[in-house]
Amino acid sequence: MRKIVAILCCVLLLFGCKGKTKKASDTSPVALHHPEWSYNSVVYEVNTRQFSPEGTFEGVRKQLPRLKELGVDVLWLMPIYEIGKEGRKGTLGSYYAVADYKKTNPDFGTMDDFQRLLDEAHSQGFKVILDWVPNHTSPDNVWMKEKPADFYERDSLGNAKFDYDWDDTRSLNYENREVWKAQDECMRFWLKKGVDGFRCDVAGEVPSIFWNTILPAMKKDYPQMYLLAEAEKPDIANPDSAFDATYAWDLHHILNDVAQGKKAPRDIKEYVVEDSRKFSSTAFRLMFTSNHDENSWNGTEFERMGDAAEAMQVLCFTLPKGQPLVYTGQEIGLDRRLKFFEKDPISDWTSNAHTEFFKKLIAFRHANAKALSAGEMGADAKFLSISSFQGVLCYSREKDGNGVIVIANLSKEPTEATINLDGKYKEAFSGKTYSDVQSLKLKPWEYLLLSKQ
Repeated sequence: MRKIVAILCCVLLLFGCKGKTKKASDTSPVALHHPEWSYNSVVYEVNTRQFSPEGTFEGVRKQLPRLKELGVDVLWLMPIYEIGKEGRKGTLGSYYAVADYKKTNPDFGTMDDFQRLLDEAHSQGFKVILDWVPNHTSPDNVWMKEKPADFYERDSLGNAKFDYDWDDTRSLNYENREVWKAQDECMRFWLKKGVDGFRCDVAGEVPSIFWNTILPAMKKDYPQMYLLAEAEKPDIANPDSAFDATYAWDLHHILNDVAQGKKAPRDIKEYVVEDSRKFSSTAFRLMFTSNHDENSWNGTEFERMGDAAEAMQVLCFTLPKGQPLVYTGQEIGLDRRLKFFEKDPISDWTSNAHTEFFKKLIAFRHANAKALSAGEMGADAKFLSISSFQGVLCYSREKDGNGVIVIANLSKEPTEATINLDGKYKEAFSGKTYSDVQSLKLKPWEYLLLSKQ
């Protein structure tokens, strides 16, 4: 009898446990390593000084509806802080020679003007990040008077030093932990005002231990904060303790070289493999054809890439891990270098073919979030051989039924290619549909951006 009772108990226990077992169709929340909003976001770099004839926060605020229509998500404001006067370059000085981290540049407006811009941007759905300058300050920064001499790096004669040819700056001394505290406190000053994070200038010049020490606590207090490093260092490319995104400088140089005929599509494939080896799957990689440094010092994307500029932008929007960047003026095809130390505003923002290109490219990115998201949420790239011509680059990315195929003739020569499609696809720019076996005739630098229907 005892045996029978024991058996019955075991049976009842078995069925009870079975009832509590999770079904295969049930899904658990995915642990996110970045703010959820950031995975499929497009970053737009705002050069406030040149963004309007006024060159002010208000000049940016007035254009928020235009940026909203463009489709970008994150507004990165180049440094907005008071600029030093000692050693100032040009008439207006460099954004990156900061005199006071807690004051706005009076040329741009007051703190209230900035707050109005920030609040309005948030009301329209944008995230706003500030350009942070941790490596150096202006020679007449308030810390020169307020802090001890060892707050700055000094030479044997006691003179504050500077890096490279940045003689309008002085380098902070990161061997002094008080510098760490001061930087942390100033960054939090802006986070309390509601900014959504920072792009950190020359972050690789600052010791990695600094970032890996102060940022975890900051992220704990501001879990939706987003951080972008101007660096290509795997040891700070950890969204759980340091930066969400790092610059894909190597890719940028490869794209320039391919456009100039110095490298080939195979170099892009090799880059993707090597980048996957060096950086974790969770790392975002900022991809771009231009930014403020490139535009002002090395030339516009048209100078560097010529007719290949659009094709290279398509790659920046679709390669794995990538988070794309649009720089001030790219959306209208700005074809001049903006002056760095002087007023040189863009006065005509009339939409044109370049605007439509960016609108469709950004919309395509958003519509195919499963496949194209940055970091671990997006799909890996599968490179396809569709032509004997080595100038053709083709890859697919597919996840959870969302499939994207990119085809690009990265050469000055017309060519042909054949692709076997496993379903119906729609091309983002022409609206044309493709299916089954397709024989393609590709013009120089022509690209197709296909999404599975």
